[in-house]
Amino acid sequence: MKHFIVLFFFFTLSLQAQFQVNGIVKDASTQKPLPFANIISEDGSSTISDVDGKFSIASKNSITTLTVSYIGYVNKIIPVTNDQLFYKVALLQKTDQLNEVLVSNENPALAIIKKTIQNKAENNPQEKLKSFEYKSYNKLIVTANPDSINGIIDSVFVTNQYETYLKKLDSTDYKFKQLIKKQHLFQTEKVSKYQFDGKRLKETILGTKMAGFKQPVYEILTFNLQSYSIYDSKYELFETKYNSPIANDALKEYNYKLLDTVTIDDREAYMVYFKNKKEKRVAGLEGILYIDENNYAVAKAIMRIKGILDISGIHEFQYIPEKNLWFPKEKKFKIVKGTNDDDIKILGGTIQFDGDIEEDLTPRKRNESDYIYLLSQTTNFDIQYTTPVAIRKPIVQVEIKENAINKPESFWVEFRKDSLDSRSERTYLSLDSISIKKRIESRLNLARKVLTGYLPLKIWDFDLRKILSYNNYEGLRLGIGGITNNDFSRKYRIEGYTAYGLRDYNFKYNIGIGARVDKFSNTWIGISYTDDLRDIASTDYVVEKRAFKIYDPRAINFNTFYRYEQSRIALESKIIPKTESVLALANTFVTPQFDYTYNLNGTSYHTYTMTTATLSLKWNPYSDYMQTPNGRIEAEKRFPKFTLQLTQSLPNVLDNDFTYTKIDFKADYQIKYLDGQRTNLLLEAGSAFGDIPLPQLYSNSPNNLNKETIFKRITFAGKNSFETMYFNEFFSSEYLYFQFKHGFNRIHIFNKLKPSLDFVTRMAWGSMKNQENHIGLDFKTLNKGFFESGIELNKIFNGFGLGGYYRYGPNQLSDIKDNIAIKLTFILDLGI
Repeated sequence: MKHFIVLFFFFTLSLQAQFQVNGIVKDASTQKPLPFANIISEDGSSTISDVDGKFSIASKNSITTLTVSYIGYVNKIIPVTNDQLFYKVALLQKTDQLNEVLVSNENPALAIIKKTIQNKAENNPQEKLKSFEYKSYNKLIVTANPDSINGIIDSVFVTNQYETYLKKLDSTDYKFKQLIKKQHLFQTEKVSKYQFDGKRLKETILGTKMAGFKQPVYEILTFNLQSYSIYDSKYELFETKYNSPIANDALKEYNYKLLDTVTIDDREAYMVYFKNKKEKRVAGLEGILYIDENNYAVAKAIMRIKGILDISGIHEFQYIPEKNLWFPKEKKFKIVKGTNDDDIKILGGTIQFDGDIEEDLTPRKRNESDYIYLLSQTTNFDIQYTTPVAIRKPIVQVEIKENAINKPESFWVEFRKDSLDSRSERTYLSLDSISIKKRIESRLNLARKVLTGYLPLKIWDFDLRKILSYNNYEGLRLGIGGITNNDFSRKYRIEGYTAYGLRDYNFKYNIGIGARVDKFSNTWIGISYTDDLRDIASTDYVVEKRAFKIYDPRAINFNTFYRYEQSRIALESKIIPKTESVLALANTFVTPQFDYTYNLNGTSYHTYTMTTATLSLKWNPYSDYMQTPNGRIEAEKRFPKFTLQLTQSLPNVLDNDFTYTKIDFKADYQIKYLDGQRTNLLLEAGSAFGDIPLPQLYSNSPNNLNKETIFKRITFAGKNSFETMYFNEFFSSEYLYFQFKHGFNRIHIFNKLKPSLDFVTRMAWGSMKNQENHIGLDFKTLNKGFFESGIELNKIFNGFGLGGYYRYGPNQLSDIKDNIAIKLTFILDLGI
């Protein structure tokens, strides 16, 4: 969802200023770029070259000379003239210092980094200070430098065997340059208060303003562009975590080089370059650490990743003498367009990449996306560290004040570090006008709803999952349903649906009402009545919202259901930190829709009644949450995630027939690698104690048809189902399930055929207590385990792919073809 909200983000690194000089620094003899060379103007403005040796230096005053220095090289002074925009600087090596370096076997940078790691606790403000608080002003823009755009109107000619003629005039660059000279493409501002009480850090957003939106898009405000602290063991850039160059085990992962010594806040600092040892294989973190020579604290840090995107994060600090501490002062984040051989689609537009161009092909014409960059700048002020801090509502990491979106212009004038320039002022006026004219805000809200499975119409959100579905019992199922939205009420809701099966000729329905009893914890109490069907032996975690699916492959193939008539009262809340919870009391009358009898102590049950209490918890210990005026959202989704559900029958209550306890558990863990690969680990377990019929037990998610040949069994693959396990083949009263799935990078067969390769293996063990009590279905148990592995080629054509799976181990079948399953896969690529 958050990547859907980020509107533009592949760009070039050119910043507009009143006086700006661009150039590149190279070794005079080898012509290789010199990364992180120092460039200083005569007025004291300074910068460093990037990993490609390129630099851009800006100053409010006119620049007449630049001094370029690099350790081991002779300094060079470059005169700057008004008629030259780009400078190539070639530095000569100092032969005496070079020999010195070659003779020495010791790396001074390693000793500096080791001391920096040893002194982290003394230099980290969150460990050294008992408490602190400060305010910050952040401005994020998506824009381009007009001077980097050609801006001419191109003539497009076409040649045939007879003549060359003018086909059209291409004014794209010209129009884009005229637009970007007047305004930015996107802009948002934010004023926050940060508080640290010795245990936790909280951000309270006091004011926020987003061009084109009356109500800000909260997903943008929660986007984690860069780590808060440079001392964390994992450093984060654009929601990807990398091992920090000053982590305890950093020396195993990084190479270091001492470049120079510089002065920051009148203190001498080492300038140490670091680079990931594996960067040739994956996009690794690199950059520069400025280390205080006396206390070995980080006085400044530049972190960079160069790959599909060129991403950099800069941290600047100010020295506090009385604490002998460097405290965060400024942060900058930039995204620059990199190179890639895949075009990337975002919101219907395509970002094009040069990639690997064959020698005989002409490079493509540059378009607007080549010039765009994103820049986020944060400045801290009003820093206090001598008084105790009391954090209100500490269970959320970010809170947006109710009046934050309605701040007057006087508020922004007070907190902006610099007044808005004419381009920024025009950005608000222009984008607000365009947003109203094109209904961008309402269309974005519509898209957000549709992605979660709802279509809003005034006060009612229609549930898209209820309109049309299919299964082997009901046949085609037609329905309508939904829930009231905030336009109806923020305190009360009404929900319901009705459906009709064209094969079983029966109506199903649900009706429910709810009321919010606490806004901060988003606590609701509701009652409902349902008369519907459910597939047997499936686990339904009531705390989890059912995901929106265009199709459900298992439901299409399933034909063993039970009817349930249920009265239910439920209390749902987020009052426990990082936890969603539901407590439900239900009375359910069950009628199996297949030949089944449960025999208990000589009594046969063809239908039965259950009265149960269920507590369902979803715990996301590593995620961060934001409290918005509309409720609490998961701002930073991190893994692992845990779900626990306890169901207890209530004897002698409302005609309850059975006494049992049921415990279900799920752990989900996802790993994203720097080279784009990914791993998903899923562990599920369940156990039922006591007297419980088969429809409420476990089937272990089979998804294979009981047909003779492999080709007749071809259906769509499920997400976590056993593709070689036949429906109703196994049942368990207790089970353990594990899935390992690894996604490799896309395979480039040719231009239009680039499938993604996934390897999956699944296994399960289970047992059945009192199997003789279940009459009507013949089934096996999983005492010896069930194993399958497969390979999926996804996204072969328009999201469709193909998967092959093989069943092996103790439950392997005698005929080899019965152990093989071929399935279609489908992944909906929304270009988000």
